[in-house]
Amino acid sequence: MSFTSFTLHADLLRGLDALGFAVPTPIQKDAIPPATEGRDVLACAMTGSGKTAAFLLPILQRLVDRPRGVTRALVLAPTRELAAQIDEHRRELARFTRIGGAAVFGGVALGPQEQAFRRGADILVSTPGRLLDHLQHSYARLAGLEVLVLDEADRMLDMGFLPDIRRIMRALPTARRQTLLFAATLPPAITALARELLRDPVMINVERPAAPAVGVTHAAYPVASELKLPLLLELLRQPGVRNMLVFTRTKHRANRLADGLGRRGVAAERIHGNRSQAQRTQALAAFKAGACHVLVATDVAARGIDVTGLSHVVNFDVPAMPEDYIHRVGRTARMEAVGDAVTFVSPAEEADLRSIERAVGTRIPRVTLPGFDYTARATERLEVPMAQRIAAIRTRRAEERARSRANAARRAAPLGRASHRR
Repeated sequence: MSFTSFTLHADLLRGLDALGFAVPTPIQKDAIPPATEGRDVLACAMTGSGKTAAFLLPILQRLVDRPRGVTRALVLAPTRELAAQIDEHRRELARFTRIGGAAVFGGVALGPQEQAFRRGADILVSTPGRLLDHLQHSYARLAGLEVLVLDEADRMLDMGFLPDIRRIMRALPTARRQTLLFAATLPPAITALARELLRDPVMINVERPAAPAVGVTHAAYPVASELKLPLLLELLRQPGVRNMLVFTRTKHRANRLADGLGRRGVAAERIHGNRSQAQRTQALAAFKAGACHVLVATDVAARGIDVTGLSHVVNFDVPAMPEDYIHRVGRTARMEAVGDAVTFVSPAEEADLRSIERAVGTRIPRVTLPGFDYTARATERLEVPMAQRIAAIRTRRAEERARSRANAARRAAPLGRASHRR
């Protein structure tokens, strides 16, 4: 089966051909026909399965011959990175059409986004919070909206966006629209939301248990927590490790790990919620371009990074939730490719790893790296104890206050002498 089997416009087929897409993935085979017919869709689609094209192509087909200047489709995504990625795919697929669009998310200037609303960009891709910011203004009325997509809906609910989604629904026109809901997992909250938003939906893979992409090879490396950094460095030296996306559980650990890699001559970038949007964009661009071989991330990036040919995903810290494991490792083996998922597991993390194994329905093999000294003593602690961090912050603030008082005293001194002379 090829994309020519679908009733797609010739200009869209040209776009697919330019991208090298010839054979649709399973989710595309199942979702594109009913979505093109205007049906609502509820789909459980694993990360990296090609679901973005599964909802973008029907939207583009719907809009290809329509007048411009009206926003007819809105895609909601949980993170800035994912919104930017979806908008990039929109541009690639629509390159031979006149269909336009824009990405709307925080961390960047509001002005260009306001202009996208005013000109009626055909397709808007937005995070919930930034969309609500715009909806407070009269220019952001979406009266012509025909299609709504909730992508990674389970992640949006995990991040606490359900109240925001309900507020957005109340702000949208009440006219009948097509709604497409995609999620990697289907917890009860998602099925409840689907019942609320969808009308007689086509159900795709809703009975399928959550699982990583089929091309992922999984391995768990039992290792003491303090030896994780040395083990990562040794793994980077192994044949076949082209690039590596490394997940940590906290922003602090991401910073410490990236700094530790840099001190050892490894080009590494970091991406997490405390980084500005410009810093996050720059880090991701450097990683995609091969300017750095390691990108250290927290789970903010687990659903928004699409890197062609990513060879390894490393769980430097075992995720607490099995769903996070699925989304992390889904960054590799995308679009039915292959990749390796490595998890460093300390004794304290074994219980979390067993929960992941129960969720994915298989045991993850425990392996060791030949030649690595698992009995060595670590020369550096990656995790600075909380009490020590708080003490350092207090010391720094006390020094800042002392400098401020000294500067104030120096500024006041000439005034005091002048007053005395008078």
